[in-house]
Amino acid sequence: MKKVIFALSIVIGLSFAGTAQAQGPPDACGPKAQLPSDFQQNVGADARCYELRMYTADPERGGDINTLHQRFREEEVAIFEKHGAEVVAVWQRLDNPNTLVWMLAYRDMEHRRQVWADFAADPAWEALLAKYPVPISIEQYWMSSSDYSNTK
Repeated sequence: MKKVIFALSIVIGLSFAGTAQAQGPPDACGPKAQLPSDFQQNVGADARCYELRMYTADPERGGDINTLHQRFREEEVAIFEKHGAEVVAVWQRLDNPNTLVWMLAYRDMEHRRQVWADFAADPAWEALLAKYPVPISIEQYWMSSSDYSNTK
């Protein structure tokens, strides 16, 4: 398995009951990542924008990790891909079984904004959310691949 190395990660935490929201991303990521000049050389010229998201089901509010996985399994991944995101992987955290971890890739931040806007407006997402309403908390990490990464 190739080791993936990323140059930039910014932690942003938020909580919501399962609705599609975009909050707090950096102004740019991918090849246009906004880094101080002494760090800019670490981002590859052909870098994409990566978003690592951790969704933790909240059992106290009726959240269930198995229901969340079913939502992803059934259609959530497909809806994101329909709108142009690459879903790199989806994982089950082992050290926190109530947490689903997934990574998306975009061309750049503008592409990310468009994907999320289209996703949020998609009637299929609204129907899926109504079918599987899972209260969750979210952690997000924003990354651009480094100039020497195997993943671009």
